Amino acid sequence: MKKLIIVAHPHIQESMVNMRWTEELKKYPEEFDVHNIYEAYPDGNIDVEREQLLIEGYDAFVFQYPLYWFNCTPLLKKYMDEVFLYGWAYGSHGDKLKGKKFAIALSTGSEANDLQRDGKCHATLPDLLRPFELSALYCGMDYKGYFTLNGCYHVTPQQLDESARAYVEFLSRL
Repeated sequence: MKKLIIVAHPHIQESMVNMRWTEELKKYPEEFDVHNIYEAYPDGNIDVEREQLLIEGYDAFVFQYPLYWFNCTPLLKKYMDEVFLYGWAYGSHGDKLKGKKFAIALSTGSEANDLQRDGKCHATLPDLLRPFELSALYCGMDYKGYFTLNGCYHVTPQQLDESARAYVEFLSRL
Protein backbone atom coordinates (compact mmCIF):
# COMPACT_ATOMS: atom_id res chain seq x y z
CA MET A 1 0.00 0.00 0.00
CA LYS A 2 1.09 3.57 -0.65
CA LYS A 3 2.63 5.63 2.10
CA LEU A 4 1.73 9.24 2.86
CA ILE A 5 4.66 11.60 3.28
CA ILE A 6 3.62 14.78 5.09
CA VAL A 7 6.26 17.36 4.23
CA ALA A 8 6.53 20.31 6.61
CA HIS A 9 9.25 22.64 5.40
CA PRO A 10 8.33 26.35 5.38
CA HIS A 11 10.92 27.21 2.70
CA ILE A 12 11.27 24.01 0.72
CA GLN A 13 12.41 25.84 -2.42
CA GLU A 14 15.51 26.89 -0.48
CA SER A 15 16.14 23.44 0.98
CA MET A 16 18.69 21.20 -0.66
CA VAL A 17 17.80 18.13 1.39
CA ASN A 18 14.02 18.24 1.73
CA MET A 19 13.63 19.39 -1.87
CA ARG A 20 15.84 16.56 -3.11
CA TRP A 21 14.07 13.97 -0.96
CA THR A 22 10.69 15.16 -2.23
CA GLU A 23 11.87 15.03 -5.84
CA GLU A 24 13.08 11.46 -5.31
CA LEU A 25 9.77 10.39 -3.76
CA LYS A 26 7.84 11.78 -6.71
CA LYS A 27 9.68 9.30 -8.95
CA TYR A 28 7.66 6.55 -7.24
CA PRO A 29 4.00 7.66 -7.42
CA GLU A 30 2.82 4.08 -7.01
CA GLU A 31 4.55 3.92 -3.59
CA PHE A 32 4.36 7.42 -2.12
CA ASP A 33 1.96 10.32 -1.94
CA VAL A 34 3.68 13.57 -1.00
CA HIS A 35 1.58 16.13 0.86
CA ASN A 36 3.27 19.46 1.57
CA ILE A 37 1.33 21.16 4.36
CA TYR A 38 3.05 24.53 3.88
CA GLU A 39 1.82 24.54 0.27
CA ALA A 40 -1.63 23.26 1.24
CA TYR A 41 -2.04 25.79 4.06
CA PRO A 42 0.02 28.92 3.31
CA ASP A 43 -2.21 30.88 5.70
CA GLY A 44 -1.73 28.29 8.47
CA ASN A 45 -5.43 27.43 8.63
CA ILE A 46 -5.57 23.65 8.56
CA ASP A 47 -8.62 21.82 7.21
CA VAL A 48 -8.79 19.29 10.03
CA GLU A 49 -11.47 17.05 8.53
CA ARG A 50 -9.61 16.90 5.19
CA GLU A 51 -6.36 15.95 6.94
CA GLN A 52 -8.01 13.33 9.10
CA LEU A 53 -9.65 11.71 6.07
CA LEU A 54 -6.35 11.83 4.22
CA ILE A 55 -4.46 10.03 6.99
CA GLU A 56 -7.25 7.48 7.38
CA GLY A 57 -6.61 6.38 3.79
CA TYR A 58 -3.09 5.09 4.53
CA ASP A 59 -1.57 2.32 6.62
CA ALA A 60 1.68 4.26 7.02
CA PHE A 61 2.65 7.90 7.12
CA VAL A 62 5.79 9.92 7.69
CA PHE A 63 6.51 13.42 8.90
CA GLN A 64 9.34 14.93 6.85
CA TYR A 65 10.82 18.19 8.07
CA PRO A 66 14.00 20.08 8.96
CA LEU A 67 14.97 20.20 12.60
CA TYR A 68 14.12 23.71 13.87
CA TRP A 69 15.60 24.69 17.22
CA PHE A 70 15.61 21.03 18.28
CA ASN A 71 11.99 20.58 17.33
CA CYS A 72 9.64 20.34 14.37
CA THR A 73 8.53 23.26 12.26
CA PRO A 74 5.72 25.48 13.62
CA LEU A 75 3.05 24.32 11.17
CA LEU A 76 3.79 20.66 11.88
CA LYS A 77 3.30 21.25 15.61
CA LYS A 78 0.03 23.04 14.86
CA TYR A 79 -0.93 20.17 12.54
CA MET A 80 -0.50 17.63 15.33
CA ASP A 81 -2.36 19.82 17.83
CA GLU A 82 -5.32 20.32 15.51
CA VAL A 83 -5.52 17.04 13.59
CA PHE A 84 -4.65 14.47 16.27
CA LEU A 85 -7.79 15.15 18.30
CA TYR A 86 -9.37 13.37 21.23
CA GLY A 87 -12.06 11.08 19.90
CA TRP A 88 -10.22 10.66 16.61
CA ALA A 89 -6.56 9.96 17.38
CA TYR A 90 -6.91 8.86 21.00
CA GLY A 91 -9.44 8.54 23.81
CA SER A 92 -12.23 6.07 24.42
CA HIS A 93 -13.37 6.20 20.77
CA GLY A 94 -10.25 7.65 19.18
CA ASP A 95 -8.80 4.79 17.19
CA LYS A 96 -8.16 6.21 13.72
CA LEU A 97 -4.36 6.07 14.12
CA LYS A 98 -4.28 2.72 15.88
CA GLY A 99 -2.01 0.26 14.11
CA LYS A 100 -0.76 2.76 11.53
CA LYS A 101 2.97 2.71 10.87
CA PHE A 102 4.59 6.05 11.62
CA ALA A 103 8.10 7.35 11.03
CA ILE A 104 10.00 10.60 10.84
CA ALA A 105 12.42 11.90 8.22
CA LEU A 106 14.41 14.95 9.18
CA SER A 107 17.36 16.97 8.09
CA THR A 108 19.65 18.72 10.52
CA GLY A 109 22.23 21.42 10.18
CA SER A 110 24.14 19.87 13.05
CA GLU A 111 26.80 17.27 12.46
CA ALA A 112 26.14 13.78 13.83
CA ASN A 113 28.85 14.13 16.48
CA ASP A 114 27.16 17.32 17.76
CA LEU A 115 23.94 15.37 18.34
CA GLN A 116 25.32 13.39 21.27
CA ARG A 117 24.80 13.92 24.99
CA ASP A 118 28.45 14.90 25.28
CA GLY A 119 28.37 16.86 22.00
CA LYS A 120 27.62 20.46 21.23
CA CYS A 121 23.83 19.95 21.43
CA HIS A 122 23.89 17.78 24.61
CA ALA A 123 21.14 15.56 23.19
CA THR A 124 20.73 12.74 20.69
CA LEU A 125 18.15 12.59 17.92
CA PRO A 126 16.22 9.88 19.81
CA ASP A 127 16.12 12.30 22.77
CA LEU A 128 14.77 15.08 20.57
CA LEU A 129 12.25 12.80 18.84
CA ARG A 130 10.93 11.24 22.04
CA PRO A 131 7.74 13.40 22.08
CA PHE A 132 6.85 12.09 18.60
CA GLU A 133 7.52 8.52 19.66
CA LEU A 134 5.40 8.95 22.81
CA SER A 135 2.58 10.57 20.83
CA ALA A 136 2.64 7.70 18.36
CA LEU A 137 2.56 5.11 21.11
CA TYR A 138 -0.19 6.98 22.96
CA CYS A 139 -2.32 6.87 19.81
CA GLY A 140 -1.58 3.17 19.25
CA MET A 141 0.63 3.70 16.22
CA ASP A 142 3.54 1.47 15.30
CA TYR A 143 6.52 3.84 15.61
CA LYS A 144 9.18 2.86 13.07
CA GLY A 145 11.89 5.31 14.03
CA TYR A 146 13.52 7.94 11.91
CA PHE A 147 15.67 8.65 8.88
CA THR A 148 18.04 11.60 8.88
CA LEU A 149 20.72 13.47 7.05
CA ASN A 150 22.91 15.49 9.40
CA GLY A 151 25.19 18.36 8.49
CA CYS A 152 23.01 19.35 5.57
CA TYR A 153 24.82 22.68 5.12
CA HIS A 154 27.98 20.84 4.06
CA VAL A 155 26.54 17.93 2.08
CA THR A 156 27.94 17.17 -1.36
CA PRO A 157 25.71 16.47 -4.37
CA GLN A 158 26.82 12.82 -4.22
CA GLN A 159 25.92 12.55 -0.52
CA LEU A 160 22.58 14.16 -1.24
CA ASP A 161 21.80 11.66 -4.00
CA GLU A 162 22.88 8.74 -1.80
CA SER A 163 20.69 10.07 1.00
CA ALA A 164 17.66 10.36 -1.31
CA ARG A 165 18.06 6.75 -2.43
CA ALA A 166 18.55 5.57 1.16
CA TYR A 167 15.43 7.49 2.18
CA VAL A 168 13.34 5.65 -0.42
CA GLU A 169 14.77 2.34 0.85
CA PHE A 170 13.93 3.30 4.45
CA LEU A 171 10.35 4.14 3.46
CA SER A 172 9.97 0.98 1.40
CA ARG A 173 10.73 -1.09 4.52
CA LEU A 174 7.93 0.50 6.57
